[in-house]
Amino acid sequence: MTHQGTVVSENFHLNYTIEGVGLPMVVIGSALYYPRTFTGNIRQYLQLIFVDHRGFAHQANPQQDIAMVSMNTLLDDIELVRQALGLERFILAGHSGHAFLALEYTKRYPQYVSHLLLIGASPDFSPRTTQARFDFFELDASPDRKAALQRSLATLPDLNAAQPDRRFVNLCLSTGPLGWYDYDFDASFLWEGVITNMAIIDHVWGVLFRDIDIFVDIDKLTQPVLLALGRYDYLTGLPFLWEQAKSRFPNLSITIFERSAHTPQYEEATRFNQSLLDWLNLVPFVVKQESVL
Repeated sequence: MTHQGTVVSENFHLNYTIEGVGLPMVVIGSALYYPRTFTGNIRQYLQLIFVDHRGFAHQANPQQDIAMVSMNTLLDDIELVRQALGLERFILAGHSGHAFLALEYTKRYPQYVSHLLLIGASPDFSPRTTQARFDFFELDASPDRKAALQRSLATLPDLNAAQPDRRFVNLCLSTGPLGWYDYDFDASFLWEGVITNMAIIDHVWGVLFRDIDIFVDIDKLTQPVLLALGRYDYLTGLPFLWEQAKSRFPNLSITIFERSAHTPQYEEATRFNQSLLDWLNLVPFVVKQESVL
């Protein structure tokens, strides 16, 4: 059973989608994209609550000064949705850049978050980390994967010229060989109908995420944290990026998915679901064989 609704924050219409039963888990990002990435029978054990942030929300007044959107603005939006849904205690999940939002919300509102799930996350988006990912790709990726990336990126200029308002989606699709274990995987169906507010996305990824320091107040993070990483995530969350950072978390578990890249909840749904519920101490959990790729 699916329940959908909208919470209005200033002139942004933040949609949410609720699916499943059990412990509530809020997934930050797009209420349309992310339900498509969580597959298998996870909804039998968790109530998944997918929530837009402003980058994926309809904006009634596009003339707003984007520079006024801060990290606190995005955290206030999450809190507004929490209040609207009457959530008192929940698991909080963030994938890719949205992991930063999940982490910072947990620091600011620790009383509401029981567990924190970070998927395909990087400790930062600094130029140094970006270069480290590129260098590792050149060292580690197969010739076929490199060739696939070159072919895919060659289509990006024409895609952006034809659909400038879809630049974020075009980039995600064109960098598929960096972000999917199956480097020929066509992820376009995941993005069908998803709104991309490019002014907000450019600001959030280009400024807010670029400048974030996740270790500010990290010692105050008492919740259990699960970091789910794909072995082949050349896009963002390669495990080696966390070697020096992981010891600074008070209560961190790391699971590496050997046949995944950037989206292990989709690429290895069976093992991902099992690992998540084991971490939450939700048993028994009988997993059926699944094949989504």
